[in-house]
Amino acid sequence: MSPAFWIVLAGALAAASCALVGTFLVLRRMSMLGDAISHAVLPGIAVAFLLTGSRAPLPMLIGAGAVGVLTALLVEGLHRGGRLQQDAAIGVTFTALFAVGVILVTAFAGQIDLDQECVLYGELAYVPWDTWTLADGRSLGPRAVWILGATLAANAAWIALAWKELTVCAFDPELAASLGIPVGAFHLALMAATSVTTVTAFESVGAILVVAMLVGPAASAYLWTERLSRMALLAVAFGVASAVLGWRLAAALDASIAGAMSVVVGAIFFVSILASPNHGVVARAVRRRRLAARRGTALSGGPAAS
Repeated sequence: MSPAFWIVLAGALAAASCALVGTFLVLRRMSMLGDAISHAVLPGIAVAFLLTGSRAPLPMLIGAGAVGVLTALLVEGLHRGGRLQQDAAIGVTFTALFAVGVILVTAFAGQIDLDQECVLYGELAYVPWDTWTLADGRSLGPRAVWILGATLAANAAWIALAWKELTVCAFDPELAASLGIPVGAFHLALMAATSVTTVTAFESVGAILVVAMLVGPAASAYLWTERLSRMALLAVAFGVASAVLGWRLAAALDASIAGAMSVVVGAIFFVSILASPNHGVVARAVRRRRLAARRGTALSGGPAAS
């Protein structure tokens, strides 16, 4: 397989994983919380490096998952107990934790193999060369592809198993609680899934693309359909398309791959804002013109337009 294939595949797997989780973040109006977690996991990753001296996925997942859940708890605590609006609580929490992570990375740069540029922009170009090799010397392919593929499979599995509960919690948490569904447990599970998805994509695609993929494809899909199942599938499709088209754009411009993919995410959202059939600017303008024409016809006493 060519290096370009592995790069696009890694980006597509990361995008699909983020889009699945992001669908429920957008529905629950928690998009900024996903942004907060994607930044706040940095100190968890840094501490895991410092304690273990290893880049093994398991310590990273544990550290990031713990900090991700801590972020969700801090935001809820500040929002409910500190009389802060949720956006203010999110802003304070994620900036403070991200700053702590940056300090850890810069202060102990000699001890941990991680830097700020990797955190922000990722290293998609190096994905084909970081392979998993067996003891007998056989290569299994890029390590990031295996990790991102496992994350996508895990996200798809648990979302499919808990689809009904997640749907009720997203649309009507009070109804979910009255039905005996543990809303708080599903909230923490979603936060943990966001944390795990973030950290598995962190090294390869960076924080900027993770944030873009968590929110952008799901927000675009939300504008095109009224059904949750279609929204989830569209979000995944938009994410994968962003990875493929972003790679082509980066190759054409000799630019950052993750940056180009993020630009495509934004472009798809912009097109959705303009052209979606129910919520698009063009569709709303057409409906307003038709309504104005009908009102004008009615006031003039002529027959109403069909």
